[in-house]
Amino acid sequence: MANKIKFGLKNVHYAVVTETVTEGVTTYSYGTPVAWPGAVSMSLDAEGDESTFYADNIAYFSQFANNGYSGSLEMALIPESFRTAVLGEVVSGNYLVENADAITKKFALGFQVEGDVSETLFWFYNCTASRPSTEASTKEETIEPQTETMEFTATARPDNGNVRIRTTDATTTQERAAWFNAVVEP
Repeated sequence: MANKIKFGLKNVHYAVVTETVTEGVTTYSYGTPVAWPGAVSMSLDAEGDESTFYADNIAYFSQFANNGYSGSLEMALIPESFRTAVLGEVVSGNYLVENADAITKKFALGFQVEGDVSETLFWFYNCTASRPSTEASTKEETIEPQTETMEFTATARPDNGNVRIRTTDATTTQERAAWFNAVVEP
């Protein structure tokens, strides 16, 4: 039985991408997924424009391009592990240093969305992220937790065109239990 509603983002994970080029052919592999606690919200918009070809005085052919997704991920905190592994920040002594010349790395992003029947699990294969904004505010009568948000894109893998994978009603209990052990590929 399929879910009728969805709610509750949790179990966010990331895995660093390694691109290997052999004789002009690029292949992807992924590091071990790292749990990223503190999921608050995610917003992803499909990217791609419609292309319409006109013939015989009508829209003869119309197709939307799949350019992946772009959006934002709001978390309680961006962990030091993500900042160093993906954003290219460097630990120097007892400090974390952001350098303007740092090269960011691609990563896979996995997460879980709850539903009324079962959860839906996702992996987006080829993600890049912006540096998060830095914000803080004063403490008032009540403490309002501050969050960190980063913009990111998820595009097709160059080697096979896959953008994402997600579970279905047919996904087994065993497959769901192992979902975040490694980036799932078809």
